[in-house]
Formats: sequence, C-alpha cells, structure tokens
Amino acid sequence: MMKEGIHPNYQQTTIKCACGEVIETGSTKKDIKVEICSKCHPFYTGKQKLIDTSGRVDKFNKKFGLR
Repeated sequence: MMKEGIHPNYQQTTIKCACGEVIETGSTKKDIKVEICSKCHPFYTGKQKLIDTSGRVDKFNKKFGLR
C-alpha cells in the first residue's frame, strides 16, 4: 500500500521546444518548455560535425589505414 498525500500528482502535460515541436506526455510538472529536442538536436538530425584538433582524426585514420 502506498501512503496517502506524499506522492506528487501525475498528470498529462505538454513539452514545447524552441523549434516549435510539441510532445504530449505524462509528468508531475505542467507545461514544460525546452530549448532543444530530438527533432532539432544536431546528433539526431545528422548535422553534427567532428571538430578535429591538430589533425588527430587524420592521424588515427592514417595509422590504422582507414582512408
């Protein structure tokens, strides 16, 4: 048995991203606003770029014959 009155109220809520995406879900908070979501995050959209400092990626590829 769960104790009465100590658990937060679980309710339907909307998550709104800065890009305009709206997600309906359940949470203990009401109307959550986020700056980045899976629709606009560079990792999930494929727009992420490798930042190569001092040629480390090229050195690795050359060492193991990957290019």
